[in-house]
Amino acid sequence: MRCSLGCRTVRIFMAIEVGAIIEGKVTGIAKFGAFIALDEGKSGLVHISEVSAGFVTDINEHLKVGDAVKVKVIGIDEKGRINLSVRQAQPKPEPAPRPARPPRQAPRPEPEVDFVPVEQKGPASFEDMLQKFKQDSDSKLSDLKAKEDGRGRKRSRK
Repeated sequence: MRCSLGCRTVRIFMAIEVGAIIEGKVTGIAKFGAFIALDEGKSGLVHISEVSAGFVTDINEHLKVGDAVKVKVIGIDEKGRINLSVRQAQPKPEPAPRPARPPRQAPRPEPEVDFVPVEQKGPASFEDMLQKFKQDSDSKLSDLKAKEDGRGRKRSRK
């Protein structure tokens, strides 16, 4: 930049870098975030998700126009837009202590069952096996017929 006399003026700018924590002033608020004026005439945006650690429904509950805030630079895109975060500029809150676990209880004893496997009863006769097969078959057929009657029979077209 040149002055009217031909001399050069040099401006010394503090470079805004990703990760830097800087001071800014809220200049505008929108539904999606807040605009923050930074040094050197630059401005950036704090998205609503970066305002507070909790869920933010109304940004006006957290920021007001004219507030001075500390922000962290979290990104600069190819167009030079600066993305900021109030949440990341604040110290992290300590996690809440976990509640103590209740002591483990001893496992319950297995209930006793009067179950005798088939092998211990002795071999079944052929007639017994045939009788059981018929009972199972009749039961399955009656269930199938009941389902078929419940659905309704196919109607014939006229």
